[in-house]
Amino acid sequence: MKTLQYREALREAMSEEMRKDKSVFLLGEEVAEYNGAYKVSQGMLDEFGPKRVIDTPIAELGFAGIAVGASMNGLKPIVEFMTWNFAILAADQIINSAAKMLQMSGGQYHCPIVFRGGNGTAGQLAATHSQSFEAFYAHVPGLKVITPSNPADAKGLLKSAIRDEDPVVFLESEKMYGDKGEVPEGEYLIPIGTANIKRKGQHVTIVSFGKIIKIAEEVAEILAKENIEIEIIDLRTIRPIDYGTIVESIKKTNRCVVVEESWPLASISSEIAYHVQRYAFDHLDAPVLRVTQTDTPFAFSPTLIEEALPSKEKLIDAIKHVLYA
Repeated sequence: MKTLQYREALREAMSEEMRKDKSVFLLGEEVAEYNGAYKVSQGMLDEFGPKRVIDTPIAELGFAGIAVGASMNGLKPIVEFMTWNFAILAADQIINSAAKMLQMSGGQYHCPIVFRGGNGTAGQLAATHSQSFEAFYAHVPGLKVITPSNPADAKGLLKSAIRDEDPVVFLESEKMYGDKGEVPEGEYLIPIGTANIKRKGQHVTIVSFGKIIKIAEEVAEILAKENIEIEIIDLRTIRPIDYGTIVESIKKTNRCVVVEESWPLASISSEIAYHVQRYAFDHLDAPVLRVTQTDTPFAFSPTLIEEALPSKEKLIDAIKHVLYA
């Protein structure tokens, strides 16, 4: 094992796959000369050269379209968006081209492409730069959607995403690039579609993903002092969702709280709550509760930010509610 920052784990995943497969290349705004907006691609231009680490104009729709075409012709692009908020401009290429190409071509064209970049809230960036896009892209058949919560998962899942023959949306928290964690050395992949039980417990199942997992882990430590044992499931992959792991956990704990950094309507937590009541209803001793961002555009004010986001206090209240404590 070795200790890497989240950004270093992503860089290592991309570099290893680019050394292994010459059809893999990286393109996006400032990925080459500037070493990436968040320094994820630092040093990659020097190793792989300007034909495989490509600075693009500020034109998300344009370079995403180039990548889709390249992926249909034998190459494996990694598209870095400076933030997924900017990728709204490329939604046509992601949703109407990459996601649908296999079906529309009658199986003739796969799109082995990874769209990746910063996602979710990151300090005082206000409403148009603070959105979480898991539910937005998970709604689309033909896409796989991944949100890692730590450096090890970031590396293992990104390598799997690059090798996948179909388009993958890879969502990274802007607040986690400097996070450190242990990463296995050598060849290391995590299969897409497999959740991780981060902590075992018997009283309540917490389901979450991305940086909110850290809040769940802090809450578990707090409540352990009150003899409340929390089981934490890190989804890792948002499409496909590992429903089986969730259901098996609820058969043991009989209670479920879902936490996510996004709006409540048509959310990932809505989908999980439906699936739990459909396939684990007889095992529930309390209604499934959700802890989400408030149903408003994100604010600039620190006070309003704190009020809007999921927090340890809100999660503790939800857990005690389902425990009737």
